[in-house]
Amino acid sequence: MALIKLQLGKKGLNSDFIESLKKYFERADSIRVSILKSATRDREEIKKWSSEILSKLGKNYTCKIIGFTLVLRKWRKARE
Repeated sequence: MALIKLQLGKKGLNSDFIESLKKYFERADSIRVSILKSATRDREEIKKWSSEILSKLGKNYTCKIIGFTLVLRKWRKARE
């Protein structure tokens, strides 16, 4: 499977972005989301966004924060 790279910009986290993530996860297991300077440079806000993404996607997904990049991964079984 291919690794998909997305960018999160000044519009921030909205429902359209979540829907596009769901569509991309139909063909990939991992997605890398780069957070641009125009979105935020606050690490606490990035942590809130990652937890919000995971709550909207479901329990089969995990997120790892590396700098200003979110690495989202889909698993076969639900994670805790």
